[in-house]
Parts: sequence; C-alpha cells; structure tokens
Amino acid sequence: MEQAALDGVRVVDLSRILAAPLATQMLGDLGAEVIKVERPVVGDDARLYGPPFLDDDSTSGMSAFFLSCNRNKRSITLDYTTEQGKDLLLRLIERADVLVENFRPGVLAKYGLGYEDLHQTFPRLVYCSVTGFGQTGPYRARPGYDGIFQAISGMMSVSGLPDEVPGAGPMKSGLSLIDILTGLYTSSAVLAALRHRDTHGEGQHLDVSLLDCGVASISHYAENYLVSGEVPPRRGNGGFGGIPSQAFQGSDGQLFFIVATTNPQFGRACEAIGHPGLIEDPRFCGIAERIENRLQLLPILEKIFLQREASHWIEVLSTADVPVGPVNDIRAALQDEHVRQRELRIGMEHRTLGAVPGLRYPIRMSGTPVNQYAAPPTLGEHTADVLSGILGIDEATVTELSAAGII
Repeated sequence: MEQAALDGVRVVDLSRILAAPLATQMLGDLGAEVIKVERPVVGDDARLYGPPFLDDDSTSGMSAFFLSCNRNKRSITLDYTTEQGKDLLLRLIERADVLVENFRPGVLAKYGLGYEDLHQTFPRLVYCSVTGFGQTGPYRARPGYDGIFQAISGMMSVSGLPDEVPGAGPMKSGLSLIDILTGLYTSSAVLAALRHRDTHGEGQHLDVSLLDCGVASISHYAENYLVSGEVPPRRGNGGFGGIPSQAFQGSDGQLFFIVATTNPQFGRACEAIGHPGLIEDPRFCGIAERIENRLQLLPILEKIFLQREASHWIEVLSTADVPVGPVNDIRAALQDEHVRQRELRIGMEHRTLGAVPGLRYPIRMSGTPVNQYAAPPTLGEHTADVLSGILGIDEATVTELSAAGII
C-alpha cells in the first residue's frame, strides 16, 4: 500500500455537523487516523439531516449530509461527561496528535477538557476549537449556523440581483459556503500547527471562528471597500473584477458563463462573436474602460448572445481560447465528460450498507496519492476495536462499559 501524507497522525474528532467534520475528513483523506467520538445512542446530529438517507431509513443515521463529511473515520460512542468516560477519552487523547472540537466556548472546560486543562498534561497536542464567533468577543457565547454567518459577514450583501432588477436583494449562497471554507481553513491550520509541533516540540490552540473565516473569504470585495470606502454592490451573475465576467443567455434560454476580462481575451471574444469593432470603441478598449462603462457594454453583449443558442457561443468562444462554459445543474456537472475523466466520483464499500457514493479528495498528489476511501461509519461501529486496539481494554470490560451506558 502506498504511503499517505499523514500516516502516523492520529486525530480525536469531537465535532459535529459540517465545518469541523469536513476538516477532519480532509485529514483522514490525507492518511490521518481519525477517531470520531460521538454521544451514545444519539451520535452526530448530522446523521439525521435528511432525507435523503443511504438506505431510505431515517433511523439509520446515514443521511447524505452526514456521508458528505465523515468518510475515512472510525466512530466510537463515549459519554465523557462521566468520570469513567472522561478517563477513557483522556487515555485516547494521550495517544493522539490532534483534537478537534466545535462546542461553544467553555463547554469542554466544565469537564476539565478545555485547552488549558489538556495543554498542561499533553503539551504536544494540537487542540483545535471551531466555533461560530470565536473564543473572544461579545458574541462568543452565541449559537450560529452557516446562514447566520453569511448574513453577518457581508457575504449575502454582495450576492443576489442588483437593486435595479426585479427580485433584487441580498441572497444566501445555495451552498453552506462558510462551513465549507471554514473546513478548508481549519485543515490547513492543523497541518501548519503539526509542522510547528514537529519543529519546535509544542502543540498550540487553534481558535477557528466561522464568522472570521466568512469575513476573510470576502477577499477582494473587502479590499475594494478598504481602498475606496465604497460598499460593493450586488451584481447578480456578474463578477466584480474585469468585464465581461458573467452569465449570458442564448436564444434557447440556456445560460453560459464567459470571462473575457483581459484585452487579448476581449479582443478574441469580439472576433469570435462577429463584432470586432467593440474592441476599438473607446468606451471598451481597455480593462479600466470596460469596468467604468460596464452598464453600456453588457446590454450590447446580451443582445448579441440572444441571437444564437448557448451551445453555439460556447463552441465559437472556446475555439477562440476565451474562457467559457455552460451553467450546469448538479446532474449535468457530474455527467460532464471532463469531470468523468477526472474521476471525481468515487464508490466506497460499507460492510453492512453496501455501496456508498461520494466525491473524492480533489488534489492529485504524485508522491502520496489519496487512494483510500473508507465509507462513513455507522454510529459506534469501531468502539470495541478502538478501545481494545488502542487502549488495550479487554472484551469483558468493554461489555461492562456498554451495559453502564459509558459507550
């Protein structure tokens, strides 16, 4: 078996729902051993976020939502609010490199499991806390979910139709975008902390806030505001950089997206659509001019594109080396020939539930390729294996712990 990038790294995952579990799934994809610690009987709330469910059974705890962020993990059930359960968890943490949790600030500290508690005993442990608003600040104790952070961060304010268009107004991204971005930020921060630990010998606390990640993700929109002092407007399916960068409609009603923001791209686009004179127009002859006069240029292009079907424009623009593509729904995206050849869809075999579909880790690594995908676990599927294999607990004791409701 090929070596994985994170072989030898053990992660204790106390997280639920999406952002933090997505981060630990990425670590698992890269080869870390991820042990998901769940509440006995109940488990991760996301297990019941359906339909759809893998086996059309709402009690199975295998919702599609849960499946999306819990592969390459082992699940154990453990009530660490009890002294005996806490002792088992501490023994597991002693043998781990990383702990990831997403409780509100102070919750784990009540059980002696906060960062300050554990850092004294396990100084090499990377302790990662993912919360809505962070460990400090006036909102630190508030609950929150992705839509809340899209609203507060300003992300919704730059999404949606412009004010002058019917149906205008701020709009949430269809994706749980801040959850996903937070998962990405978190996984990279954990890797950086492991690198520091391995170099300097000490772990640290990672204070990850979904709101912080949401604000940081506004990126060039925020920078434009900081430089100009002007609040960026909503532009619907248009970009906020060069022009044109947006969706247009063909004569058949199909949408396609074109980006022709540099002067060479715009020139090739004008030639391809049969209107080379546009690049000579002083209003549109340069990047700054097209941005300044976007409200004059876009209606001209919209009128041109309505003369032929979307597939025609995609073909001629692509042939001219202009970035362009269809606006696909998810079915079309997954059936796209390029996507299929890149083998983004995977199948994972579960020992009791059969085939589990999914999407693979998207980065192709030449030296440590990601090839191993274990199906997301059923609740407590690996409890006995982990307790015996890692902690050395005998079968009789495991049975006693189960009878007592500790596991």
